[in-house]
Amino acid sequence: MKVVLIKDVKGSGKAGDIIEAKDGFAQNFLIKRGLAKPADAQALNENKQQKEAQAFHRQETLKANKELREKLDGIKVSIKVKTGANGKFFGSVTNKEVADKLFELGFEIDKKKIVLSSSIKSAGVYPATVKISPEESAKISVEIVAE
Repeated sequence: MKVVLIKDVKGSGKAGDIIEAKDGFAQNFLIKRGLAKPADAQALNENKQQKEAQAFHRQETLKANKELREKLDGIKVSIKVKTGANGKFFGSVTNKEVADKLFELGFEIDKKKIVLSSSIKSAGVYPATVKISPEESAKISVEIVAE
């Protein structure tokens, strides 16, 4: 019996897959528990439309991520930090402070997606990477200015 999986089923397939299952397994387990529905014309059509919609949304997300990477690449973020008498910082500059500065510039980036090359404990220019998605990442530079 052909069925369309509604949810992931270990050993059978993922949601949206069309599988051939034994009649008893399909009727008594998959359909009864709401894990699958019979693969009639309507179910197959719905499955096809869902897959097309998912592909479209994936393409739109990839396009938006690419545009964001192009905007972010090469941006220089300047952060002012208070220093002591000998020019040392109190603590270090974190990715949260970089995320806050990017937010001021109009980019809403989660602090977890910003990777600093090393801990920033003195004035200077440091490279950083913004991981937008697994496929896209942007290189920015962080300039630390002593107040």
